[in-house]
Amino acid sequence: MALKVRKDISLKKIIVTGSNGQLGRAINALCEGNTEYELIRTDYGVDGLTDLDITDLDSVLTFCRDVRPYALINCAAHTNVDACEVQIDAAHKINAIGPRNMAIASADTGAKLVHISTDYVFAGDGVRPYTEFDTPAPKAMYGITKLAGENFVKQFARNFFIIRTAWLYGDGKNFVRTMLRLSETKDEISVVNDQIGSPTSADELAKAIFALLPTDNYGLFHGTCEGMCSWADFTKKIFALAGKSTKVNPVTSREYKEMNPQSADRPAYSVLENYMLKLTGSYTFADWEEAISKYISEI
Repeated sequence: MALKVRKDISLKKIIVTGSNGQLGRAINALCEGNTEYELIRTDYGVDGLTDLDITDLDSVLTFCRDVRPYALINCAAHTNVDACEVQIDAAHKINAIGPRNMAIASADTGAKLVHISTDYVFAGDGVRPYTEFDTPAPKAMYGITKLAGENFVKQFARNFFIIRTAWLYGDGKNFVRTMLRLSETKDEISVVNDQIGSPTSADELAKAIFALLPTDNYGLFHGTCEGMCSWADFTKKIFALAGKSTKVNPVTSREYKEMNPQSADRPAYSVLENYMLKLTGSYTFADWEEAISKYISEI
């Protein structure tokens, strides 16, 4: 069911793609009852939302010219990392051509563009957090297509914010809810302990977006919760907060790959430092432990 957003002719219109996803829902919740923005919530084939195929340039241009938005927020993406390895055309269309189309439309209508990207644009073999000044070198098709999307935004948009995030969770299907579901039927579970990242709340990312949006502080940003952990440690924290007794058995990525041979390679170390946000004083994310504690208490 679509969440209600106040409509008023005086409000600034923002087209949000992928509105049924975790970030789209967080944005909607953040803007509920606001007196500045009107969200035009779109997705593809989702009941209750305006239908918009971001891979169709004519459709995107026609829609944006009709709405004349203040901003576009592109949350739409093909995020199934394993599926991207075999659904290569779909990954390129959604993760690269889609952002290109949004960038063209934003320039055509004079709208600001917020585009969400990922830690997967990096190789994941670093020894320190990646900043916006480090050179991307994606290995998985997901990261390759998302980087292509970033480059299209830089090429075609004028006023844009590209925000890379990681390990996102919110209202919807995600790692946290999967682990909690598994804990209902399993006494123990194996989780990778040699992949390091920053679990990030969709609520925190939505706040960062709306801290940047009214400004002219354009460019590339990293946007993740502060701190880092492994998937295994993240799971232990989830279970501790939720009062679950399920045992977490740490395994290596190699061992996980042997158990799940069809899975794509994941970055071993993909911690992002929100360096540009810190340099420009735009927004400070909550620590990942604080954010997951709040999330668990709410669900």
